[in-house]
Amino acid sequence: MGIGGLGMGEMILIFVVVLLLFGAKRLPEIGSSLGKGIREFKGSIREIEHELKVPDEPRHRTTPPHGPEGGEPRKLTPPPAEQQPAEQQ
Repeated sequence: MGIGGLGMGEMILIFVVVLLLFGAKRLPEIGSSLGKGIREFKGSIREIEHELKVPDEPRHRTTPPHGPEGGEPRKLTPPPAEQQPAEQQ
């Protein structure tokens, strides 16, 4: 048994067909580009796995949920209301 359940005869046949389709000069280019693609794919998979394992902090928060000293939680204040003109009676 060879790679992925293919025998030696099947692998040689595939190599000959690829050689006839692309030519001997293009095979090294195809191999190197295939290797680069596989490396990039593996790197992307590792990055996604890392992001799933390590929860990242919310990006919109600029200060910690507790006060700067780490004591009491800071209080959230609503934004100031727009000033309405005084109603005339």
